[in-house]
Amino acid sequence: MTINLKQLAVFKPGFLRTVLCLTTLTRGTETPRKTMLCYLLPVLLAVQALAVLEVQVPDLPVVALYGMEATLNCSFSHAAPFNLSAVSVFWQLTDTKRTVHSYWGGQDQLEDQGESFANRTSLYASQLGAGNASLLLKGVRVADEGSYTCFVRVETHGSASLLLQVAAPYSKPLVTLAPDSNLRPGEEVALTCVAHGGYPEVDVLWQDGHGRNLTDNVTTSLVANEEGLFNVRSVLTVALEPNSTYSCRLANPLLGEEGHASVTITGQNMVFPPVALWVTVGLAVCLLGLLIALAAVCHRKIKESCEEARAAKELEEAKELEEESKTAMTPLKS
Repeated sequence: MTINLKQLAVFKPGFLRTVLCLTTLTRGTETPRKTMLCYLLPVLLAVQALAVLEVQVPDLPVVALYGMEATLNCSFSHAAPFNLSAVSVFWQLTDTKRTVHSYWGGQDQLEDQGESFANRTSLYASQLGAGNASLLLKGVRVADEGSYTCFVRVETHGSASLLLQVAAPYSKPLVTLAPDSNLRPGEEVALTCVAHGGYPEVDVLWQDGHGRNLTDNVTTSLVANEEGLFNVRSVLTVALEPNSTYSCRLANPLLGEEGHASVTITGQNMVFPPVALWVTVGLAVCLLGLLIALAAVCHRKIKESCEEARAAKELEEAKELEEESKTAMTPLKS
C-alpha cells in the first residue's frame, strides 16, 4: 500500500505518536535507558499492529453491468460508540494504488482522486455510523474492472480487498449464408455469426440440426471498440446438404447464455449439377417414350379385339339367316 504522510496521519496516528514520544524520551538520556527504549519500541509497535479494525468485503467477485451503477460493499465493526468525525474511509485500486475515494473529517476528500473516477463515486455517509463504508460507483466502464481495497479507521484501522468484474450483454446474434443462391449439394459454404457490444469475451458454439456440436472448420475473432466492448464474428465452413439446419449460440461467462440464431438450407436454395440435370431429362424422355409405346400397343390390341368381335357377330348372324331360310323352304317340297 502506498500512502502519503497526510493519509498516514489519518490511518496510523498512534504509530506517529509512539515514534514521536520515544524520540523525545531518548533525547539527553543515558545509553542504558536508550537501549531499554529501543527494545521497548518493537513491543509497542507489535501491540499497535494487533489493534486492527475488522473490515469485511464479499468473498465472491462483484459483477457490475456496463453503464449501470455498482455498489462495492464494505463493512466494519466497532464495539464502542464513536463519533462520525473520527471515521476515515479510503478506497484505492489494489494494483496501481490509485485513489478512488477518500473520506475523513466528516466529509469527502477528493483532491487525490483519480481523474477517471471524478464525479462517479460516493459513500453512504448517513450509514457510516452503522459500519457501512460501501462505495457507490456510477456509469461502470470496462476500465473499472479490477481489485479494490477498502481501508477504514476508527481509533484502530483495517482493510480488505474485493474484485470487480464488468459484464455487458451482446446483441442478438445474426447468422448469414454465403453464397445464398445457386447452391449445389456437396459444395462448401460459409455460415457467419455476428454479435456486437458485449463483454467479456464470449464463447461461440455451433450446432447442427440434431444438436451435435460442430468444432471443426470454425474461425472466431473478437475486436474491441473504443469503450472496450467486443464485436464477435464466427465463421463455420460446412459441406452443403439439403434441408439442413445450423445454429450459433453465444455464452457469456458472466451472464450465461445470451441468445442464439439459426439458418435452414432448403431445396429451394439449391440447383442440381449439369450432369444430374441431363440424366434426369434423359430418364424423363425415356419414360415418356415408354408411355407412348404402351398407349399405342393398348390401342392396337383394343382395335383388334373390336374387329374380331364384330367379325364373330357377323358370322353368327349369317348362320342364323341360313337356318331360317332352310326352315322356310321345307313345306314346299312336300
